[in-house]
This record gives sequence, structure tokens and C-alpha cells, in this order.
Amino acid sequence: GVKNFCWIARRIAPEQAARVTEANIEGVFIIKEPKRFYPSGELAGHLIGFVGSDAVGLEGLELKYDKQLRGTPEKLQWTRDAKGKKLYPRVKRPESTVGENYNLILTIDSRIQHLVESHLKAAVKAKGAKGGYAIVMDPRSGEILALANEMGFDPNKFSEVNPATGKNKAITDCFDPGSTFKPFLAAAALEEGVVKTTDTFNCENGAYRIADRVIHEAQRKRHGTLSFREILKYSSNIGSVKVGEKLGKETFYDYIRKFGFGAKTGIDLPGEVSGLLRPVEKWTRVDASTIAFGQGISVTAIQLITALSAIANQGVLMKPFIVKGLMDRKGKIVQTYHPTVIRRVVSPETAKTLASILTDVVGAKDGTGKHARIVNIAVAGKTGTSQKFDFSRHAYSSERVKTSFMGFFPAEDPQLSILVILDEPQRDKWGGVAAAPVFREIGEQLLTRFRTNLRDNPVQEEEHPGMKVNLVSASVPLVADKTAETDDSLTPDFRGMTIREVLKKSKEKGLKARIIGSGWATSQKPAAGAPMPNDRLCTVTFSVGS
Repeated sequence: GVKNFCWIARRIAPEQAARVTEANIEGVFIIKEPKRFYPSGELAGHLIGFVGSDAVGLEGLELKYDKQLRGTPEKLQWTRDAKGKKLYPRVKRPESTVGENYNLILTIDSRIQHLVESHLKAAVKAKGAKGGYAIVMDPRSGEILALANEMGFDPNKFSEVNPATGKNKAITDCFDPGSTFKPFLAAAALEEGVVKTTDTFNCENGAYRIADRVIHEAQRKRHGTLSFREILKYSSNIGSVKVGEKLGKETFYDYIRKFGFGAKTGIDLPGEVSGLLRPVEKWTRVDASTIAFGQGISVTAIQLITALSAIANQGVLMKPFIVKGLMDRKGKIVQTYHPTVIRRVVSPETAKTLASILTDVVGAKDGTGKHARIVNIAVAGKTGTSQKFDFSRHAYSSERVKTSFMGFFPAEDPQLSILVILDEPQRDKWGGVAAAPVFREIGEQLLTRFRTNLRDNPVQEEEHPGMKVNLVSASVPLVADKTAETDDSLTPDFRGMTIREVLKKSKEKGLKARIIGSGWATSQKPAAGAPMPNDRLCTVTFSVGS
């Protein structure tokens, strides 16, 4: 009986199974077990995670959505004869059967994920860095389009995964944000009306004493008088401290919390941490000063990109998310997860003003973010270089740093936010020269490879079949083509839609849609934004994942 059942060996080779069968040993039999296979290997491994020998999710989405992916065991009732023996058909292990299980539809675009992973890996190698991670987010919805960790792993070989390698560091690792924290101080000061963009501050020629500590500029730069805009443009520590003094530590703390720091973002991945934000009652004057330039507070990468995206999204903080829906085996969408507004942090006017200032950081010839510049696109962004704390010396290290760049574009109508972080680079230890170029490379590739309407002269979409992530259809378009949506002479963008939505949109545009497959639209011909064909026929390919 099943109660006396035990495994002798599992995951044996077919040759071994054949020999056991031939031996015909009483009480010993072969059971075929399903095994999860990840066809894309390392691609998005930290996101997808893996299952154990019993197909139970152990990491990533496999763990978070284990119940939905595996289905629910259903108890069966049996009839017994006069001797108490069960009467049932001759099937193996009949006590339970698996109920309905679902595929996950992700916000991740596997093409973008692959691109980001490739550029991140190349940058880590080129800079001799210990590691790195990068995130691409739609600031308007909170959808994560790519989330990459440089130290990848193949979930097909989960037993070989080092626990440290398997961590999704973008949500589990905390670090001092450094100068990438300055925009949030600036946003608070603008929103509260304690500063104007034309206000000037004495930056003390590079040295400013606070109690028993002297605050210096990065790279020992010496600034005299700087305007509020220039404080961000040149990333002045002393200027930021003085802005913080005008704002007040209690108000600053309130805005830090409003931007989501010190709390989990709620992203639908396991293992997220909340970072470290001490209660304002415990802040000394020195604490308030150093936090103004991002030292003395710990954040996660997902918190940082989410907070930046609030500025890009006219001051509204969105909840980041990975799973946009559940699909049954027949391709029917049974559950849809919609974007979630957390709160308004600042007014649209403040967000617009700050975006303009951050555009100077990148666009100006002497801005610290000039290496993130993308031709014909206005980029708003901020560099960051944060010292890592040396616990053996109880002090910040001058050698071990995290370099970062975060930004969004187009600055006047933000549609993409990108964060790049390199951990302990051995060459180019400043965010503006280490991480900013990676941001630029990713941004340029997104514009070149995929159809967008972001450039002054949009490029034609490259034909791409759309890679699949296990259990996922890479169905999310990078950016909707507004031109194609409003001009009836151009082919609309169907990617990411259901069959019903495609048929409805086709009818509205006077098109005939040829449907291939089921699930969510992954590709189309003609491409979105192309002239309408003479026969008004558009072929749309759908995929349900596997």
C-alpha cells in the first residue's frame, strides 16, 4: 500500500530504469515523475527560481506562486467492499490527483531581459566588479520589464546553485545609496517650498564642519556658491547638507517614508527586505547631514528604482510587480493583476521641475551623468557612488564602493526607468563613468532593437520572434506606439493583447486579423507603426508559454 511506500532512488537514468523493470523484483516498481524544464537556461533565473525534487517551489516565482503553478491536491472518496478493500480502477497511487494549475504571464519582456543581462555581464567583466544588478521598469504602471543579476545560474541545475549566487540581490541586498538619494531630498525641499531652483548656497569651498565631523565633496572637489540646480548637476554633498538643513530632519524623514524607503515595496517576489531607516528621534545632527547625501541609510535596488519612477510618474508612487496574470491550460486568462497606486508623493509640478534639473545632470557637458546621454532623447538621471561599510574597522571603506546610475526617458514624457549598479568595480570607481555608460548602452539598444516612438526620428521595429521564459509569454510591448494608435494609416500595436482584444482593435481599425496560436500576442506582421497593407490583413502570433 501507499502507506508502506518508500523511495529507493529518484532521478535515475533510463538505462537503470530499464534494468529494474527487466529484473521484475516483487514490490519494486518504476514511477515516472514530471520534471520542470527551463528551456531558457540562465535567462531570468533569479526571477523564475526553481523547484525541488518534489516539484515544490524553492526560490523566485516558483516559490511565490507555488500553489498556482502546482495546483491543489484533491481528495478522492472510494467505495470499499465487505472486507474493507478499496474498489478503484487499476491506476498508480490513486489517493489524490492534481487539481487545476496555471501558467504565469509576466511583465518581463524576455528580449529586454536578455539584453540587460548581456550588457550587465559585459560591464562587470570590463570593470573588474564583484557583481552587479540592473532593473528596467515602466514608471507609469510599476511593471518590471527586466530584472537582472550578473551572477546568474541555471535553474535546471538547482542542486549545484550556491546559496549566495541564487540570491536575487536586487531585492535582498541593502546598501547606502550615496548620491542617487539626493533627488529625493530635492523633491521634498521643492514640494515644501523651502527652496526655489534659483536659490544659491555657499558650498564652503569643499569642507563643512558639522559638530565633530567635517563634510567633504566627492573626489575632494571644491565648490563655492552653487544654485539649487547646480547642487544636483555637480552632485554636491555640502550643498545637499545645506538643503537638508533648510528642510528639517522631521520633514525629510516623512518624505523618505513617502518615497517608500524603510518598507518593502511589496513586489511579488520572495525574500524582499525593507532596508534600514532609523527612527528620526535617533538622528543626530551628523546623521541628518550624511543621510542628505545618501550615507547612513540602507536601501534596496527595487526601492531605488521604484522611488525614482514616482518622480517620472508625475509624483505618483506605483507598486512594482512581475506577474500580470494567470492563464489556464486552454489559454484562458483566469486572473489579471492590475497596476497599483501606492500614494502621491509630490505634485506633478514638483516632479516636472525635478525632471528638468535631472536632465541637466545628463545633458550638460559638465554634468556628472554626461556618459548616460542618448542621442535625440532627453534623459533625466542621477549618478551615485557609495562607500561600503567596513565592519572590521567600524568605518566606511574608501576602496570598496558601489557605483550606480538611475534615470528615465524621455524626460518630458517618461516611459522607461532604468537602474544600473556595479558592486566593487576595480576600474572607474565612480557612478558617472562606471554605471552611466551601461545605462546608455541599454537605452540605445532598446531604442535600436525595438520599435518605439521615443526618438525624434523613430526607427523601424526589428522582426523578432520573441523569446520565451518558462511559464511565461514574452508578451509585454516595450512602449506603446502612440502614433500607430492614433493614425489610421498605420498598423496598430497588438503585442501583449488577448485574442479578443486584437479582434476588437482590428475591427475598429478596419483590419482583418489572422490569428496564429493562443494566449497573448507576441509578434505581428506588418510591424506596429508600419503602413497599413493594401489587403488590410495583419497576422498576429500568440503564445501561452510552457
